[in-house]
Amino acid sequence: MAQWTSAVGAAQLARLLNSQQERPAGPGSRRPPAYRALADGVRLLVLEGRVPVAARLPAERELALSLSVSRTTVAAAYEALRGEGFLESRRGAGSWTAVPAGNPVPARGLEPLPPEALGSMIDLGCASLPAPEPWLTRAVQGALEELPPYAHTHGDYPAGLPALRAMIAERYTARGIPTMPEQIMVTTGAMGAIDAICHLFAGRGERIAVESPSYANILQLMREAGARLVPVAMAEGLAGWDMDRWRQVLREAAPRLAYVVADFHNPTGALADEDQRRRLVDAARAAGTVLVADETMSELWLEEEVGAAGMPRRVCAFDPAGSTVITVGSASKAFWAGMRIGWVRAAPDIVRSLVAARAYADLGTPVLEQLAVNWLFSTGGWEQAVALRRAQARENRDALVAALGRELPDWEFSVPRGGLTLWVRAGGLSGSRLAEMGERTGVRVPSGPRFGVDGAFEGYVRLPFTVGGAVAQEAAVRLAAAARLVETGGTGAAAESPRTFVA
Repeated sequence: MAQWTSAVGAAQLARLLNSQQERPAGPGSRRPPAYRALADGVRLLVLEGRVPVAARLPAERELALSLSVSRTTVAAAYEALRGEGFLESRRGAGSWTAVPAGNPVPARGLEPLPPEALGSMIDLGCASLPAPEPWLTRAVQGALEELPPYAHTHGDYPAGLPALRAMIAERYTARGIPTMPEQIMVTTGAMGAIDAICHLFAGRGERIAVESPSYANILQLMREAGARLVPVAMAEGLAGWDMDRWRQVLREAAPRLAYVVADFHNPTGALADEDQRRRLVDAARAAGTVLVADETMSELWLEEEVGAAGMPRRVCAFDPAGSTVITVGSASKAFWAGMRIGWVRAAPDIVRSLVAARAYADLGTPVLEQLAVNWLFSTGGWEQAVALRRAQARENRDALVAALGRELPDWEFSVPRGGLTLWVRAGGLSGSRLAEMGERTGVRVPSGPRFGVDGAFEGYVRLPFTVGGAVAQEAAVRLAAAARLVETGGTGAAAESPRTFVA
């Protein structure tokens, strides 16, 4: 019986390998042999999760033709990978990827490090901040006071607690977007909301248009659902959305869904203006595409002039009939990632369909957490907690920008006016190799290809504003050490033993 569970074609593997651009070798530096470079490329794809574990690799002759190298080079690379534990083979079954004993299986998303690992490793993989106390504690205490009446019921509310649905609807209405509670469904975080939407609208094989780059975990969720992702390139820097490209893709590809983050886009930090929002909704309506607007970052403006009064209207404001736009919101980014409360705003018939389908998924969202968010919304605690969050993110952003300027002056980025992330062009280095070497120098970063489709953005890394002060400075020092290791092919002296920090 074969040991592989999926397969990677020769053309696909060649594209992924060719996307791993490296800086030209400097004077006196030595390039590795061709077989070694090929083996390192495959190993890196496995470690990043871009080629799954237990995936059958193409035959030596097929891959040699796709890469325009000799079959001997591919054979030597496969042999090196077998010796290192990253490849297993059996006569008649072919060769498939593996991980050496003791190595963790690569994650396809951006899971946070376990708390016990945070002392020596600076984690820039997860764009989340610690809870804004004392508001978390107060919200939970308030929820406990409200819990007894609910405890006498079955506790099963597939659409969400009526009180919270009404509160969320009221908040949209206060922003000039009339909304009824019947248009709201409470979910287990934004991921739960988008997963439900994808299952309802985009069955296996359906096209979904996505920004390129886009949020890595959502891209992987859609891949796992069997969607065919259609990337639409973002403009450079913070310019955001190229509406001519969007109109062309929506017209020609006719995707069933389109997913956008118009408010402080993850990972670039761009903010769509009102004209872009209006034109995007119009183009989606004309193409018959359902537009999913992710608003999880919408309240995280970091400059006073961009504040609530100056923010563009929500995307759904340009769809008064409610036939085109589905909005997704969440408490996880603006408040705390541990508060797994999200919501969907859509037409009542869509909400009813989502609720009906939920009976075969997670049944409902935890009551206590819903009560905690409702307490925050109804007491003004939300506004005070988010103000604290903005101040913390602003301070961290400025510290990280200053540290990168000192330690890595050739890295390029635009400073966003909100959100939680910097999208950084890493001075011509491979983002994948920076992520790999960062594990050696004590800083964890996600590489650019995690945010693209099919190997794009190899020259980028995403850096969130999750650390500040001395820790931000140390993170930049460790990134610079990782960059030196990449430049020397991993043969240079590694950084000193990482110091322990308590964030």
